[in-house]
Amino acid sequence: MSIDEILEEMDELLDKASSMPFVAHKKVIDGERMRELINDVRLNLPHELKEAKKIEFDCQRILNEAKLNAEGIIRKAEERAAQLVSREAIMAEAKKKAVDMLTKAQTAAKNLQQNAAVSVAKMLNDTENHYSRNLQNIKMVKQKLSSTLSSSKIKNDADRINVL
Repeated sequence: MSIDEILEEMDELLDKASSMPFVAHKKVIDGERMRELINDVRLNLPHELKEAKKIEFDCQRILNEAKLNAEGIIRKAEERAAQLVSREAIMAEAKKKAVDMLTKAQTAAKNLQQNAAVSVAKMLNDTENHYSRNLQNIKMVKQKLSSTLSSSKIKNDADRINVL
């Protein structure tokens, strides 16, 4: 059950609750059911937190893989260059190829790291937007509840004045 559904059910529980005698702005609700709903909210929140931690873990994993790939490419380039050192002409060619491979490896590593950072930033932004929407929904429910309580109090005050 999503947090929105749980909040909606809490709202319905309050709407269906009966008023206390002589205190119209107070309601009698099923405390056990309300506690279940609150626990459901708590159980649903860690899911998003776990998702954020997973994103952070994936980011670190991607960066580590990029680093290992770059090191492997550099190591291969250095090994290849060492094999070609036997002659001067071959040695010059080997150095040129090694530099090219090293440059390509560094460029590939930078691109991979940049892509990983962009991907993680997007995931974090999506998660932030999700939390913002949930926060707005909570504020709307809170405002509705406050309005309901305020209108109940105004009606109760009006009824009391009519009695006098």
